[in-house]
This record gives sequence, structure tokens and C-alpha cells, in this order.
Amino acid sequence: MFTRSLAALLLLASYVVAAPAAAQERPIKLESGVQLLQPASDGEEARLVEPQGVVPGDTLVFTTRYRNDGAAPVTNFVIVNPVSADLLLSDEAATQTEVSVDGAQNWGQLADLTVIDIESQERAATPQDITHLRWVLSEIPPAGAGEVQFSATVR
Repeated sequence: MFTRSLAALLLLASYVVAAPAAAQERPIKLESGVQLLQPASDGEEARLVEPQGVVPGDTLVFTTRYRNDGAAPVTNFVIVNPVSADLLLSDEAATQTEVSVDGAQNWGQLADLTVIDIESQERAATPQDITHLRWVLSEIPPAGAGEVQFSATVR
């Protein structure tokens, strides 16, 4: 089961939505990846490795790299990453950018969002409710590059 989950998580890592640049055929190149955070042990520091298999409790680090290969700046570039239900975002990841708790229909800071629970009661959204993360990059200059990153624990 976890092998299937790993395959699904890796596929999810490659699914990045970029807009409006894609709609306007802007020259932004995207590359996605996922790595396993191997905890520190026996005097060695924690390090990121390629995941060979994951189990509940493992921490994965998702990275999306971007690069402007064009001659002009790209403005208001948006990167959206879905968050699998098999993952729990870290508190830091949940507060570092805009999030959606309703399948990317509405966006905001986690502290400002609410959800309807199974008893049809409205409650404050928590990191467990996040379905997507979104970064809005105000400008990427020609030859400009960078990355966005978040970590999550396998449930």
C-alpha cells in the first residue's frame, strides 16, 4: 500500500499548476521534486534523500523550481501545489503562504479560513484541512530563478 502511496505522492509532486503564465504562454520553466527528510542519527545531521519508500510519520519535502528563460520580466506568476489527503502539512508550511481548504476554490491565510465539519458546524480551518498551497510571485526577471518549498508528514 505504501508503495502505491509513494507513487501517488511522487506523481502529485510533479503536478504543479502555473497561472496566468501558462495561459499567456510565458517562458517560465518549472521543475518539481520530492525528497525524504532522513532524521539525524548516530552523530549525523538530518539530510534530504530520494525516497525509496515512505511510511506514516516520514517527512517529505516538496520543491518547485522556476526559471524565466525569456527576455522580459514575468509578473504575477502563480504556482499552485495540491496537497494529498495522505499528507499533513507542517504548521510552518500551513502559515507561509496562501492556502485553500476547499479544493482551490477560495484562498487565504489559514487563520482566516473556516470549514464545515461532519456535524454541519462551521469551525476554524486547521492544517489537516488544507487541499492546496499557492504562491504569487510579483516579478521574475529575465534569467531569474528560484524555488518554493513545503514539508509534510505522511499520515
